Amino acid sequence: MAQTEGNRSSRAGEPTPPTACPARSESAESKAEPREGRQEGGDVKAGTKQGQAPEVSARTKQGAETHERKWTWVEASVWTERMLSALGNGVKGGKWFSLVDKVKRPSTLQAAWNKVASNGGAAGVDRQSIERFAAKSDAYLGELAQTLKDGSYRPQAVRRVDIPKGDGKTRPLGIPTVKDRIVQTALKLVLEPIYEAQFRDGSYGFRPGRSCKDALREVDTLIKEGYPIVVDADLQSYFDSIPHQRLMQRVEERISDGAVLELIERFLKQDILQEGRSWTPTGGTPQGAVISPLLANLYLHPLDVLMEESGYRMVRYADDFVILCRRREDAEVALEKVRQWVQENGLTLHPDKTQLGDCRIPGEGFDFLGYRFEAGQRHVRKKSLQRLKERIVEKTKRTQGKSLAAVIGELNPMLKGWFAYFKHAHERTFGTLDAQIRRRLRAMLRKQEKRPGFGRNHADHRRWPNAFFAQAGLFAMHTAWLAARQSR
Repeated sequence: MAQTEGNRSSRAGEPTPPTACPARSESAESKAEPREGRQEGGDVKAGTKQGQAPEVSARTKQGAETHERKWTWVEASVWTERMLSALGNGVKGGKWFSLVDKVKRPSTLQAAWNKVASNGGAAGVDRQSIERFAAKSDAYLGELAQTLKDGSYRPQAVRRVDIPKGDGKTRPLGIPTVKDRIVQTALKLVLEPIYEAQFRDGSYGFRPGRSCKDALREVDTLIKEGYPIVVDADLQSYFDSIPHQRLMQRVEERISDGAVLELIERFLKQDILQEGRSWTPTGGTPQGAVISPLLANLYLHPLDVLMEESGYRMVRYADDFVILCRRREDAEVALEKVRQWVQENGLTLHPDKTQLGDCRIPGEGFDFLGYRFEAGQRHVRKKSLQRLKERIVEKTKRTQGKSLAAVIGELNPMLKGWFAYFKHAHERTFGTLDAQIRRRLRAMLRKQEKRPGFGRNHADHRRWPNAFFAQAGLFAMHTAWLAARQSR
């Protein structure tokens, strides 16, 4: 039976608060007025009228193919063709009902478990690992489906750990139990297409078919097209500070299934357990939770709309975003709009990490997704470079007693992955890093021969030249950069 808005209010035990979201853009939705009929989209119009011109039929076919390509990532066991058509054509009242039956469906839970298993990860507070769940997955999934069906399902506490950051600080990471990750993934499989249909092109973080590289490519393109004045904004503790009530208002703009809304609220209010202490969060979405990136994108969606409707070119990756402008005056107005929106929506701009500058001028560049854009060049951000150097030092300790082949075997996957991401940085970066790595390997070889020194003298270079390490299979980033440059 379809849930109603009345179900939602009575379930919560309190009146639904008034919507306080900024007005949404109609540009993406004006073509699709809500259709009467069944919730999953009604009858999809198929075929063409008799006697229709051939070129019209061809366009219709092309549109269908584009539709299919756009939604190839959705879970087929959840999203039928009728439901996908409803994403484009609209649903009655603009809201989706009767979704919880899709969340608790055995096929959805099985698909969710497959994703959780492939992602791996640590055990939660119940100490049940992926391997232990896999040993009896059919029975566990059956129990999970039953608790969702009879309404007895309750999320367990989230185990919280602190992950070291490159600046000596830490960031919190929440680790839900395997069962809770499965339910969150099932929710995501059902809800993500609904919100993806409205998300803007300038948003890249944690979205299907989009990546950091796409966001960086867009920034690079805009700078070259004459948008060098940049507002570099940073939201302070964003994932921990999202107001729950306002977030749920955003969720409810598209969802009117009381059971689904209740599940989301329970995940937002999961107790957090760390080193024997337990508390219930009053705001935020736990970093590490499967559903968090989707909810985080949803909360910032009105900001994307505001910038787009105001004519600004914003590129956002989760809570990290830059606004690129042609003139400094435009950037100042954009920054003021952002400040006002952030304040009205219960968030805070980091006072030390939010700035405005002309990236053509030395000293006024900006960092974005690991890169430094400054004076017409792209460099590796200092923190990202330092983090790699620390990992290199860890793997090339002179006292570890490993063979050269073993050390190179550990270095190469790390170096190749790092280069694949940062290959658009300045050429000088790679030659310098290659030299440092070879120098540490020479020092390691000297130590194995019980000779002091750090591999910096000419004798060591003659004995172990660059060609020696190339023959040993060491990945050379500068060589890879030259090869990539020639292949363009």
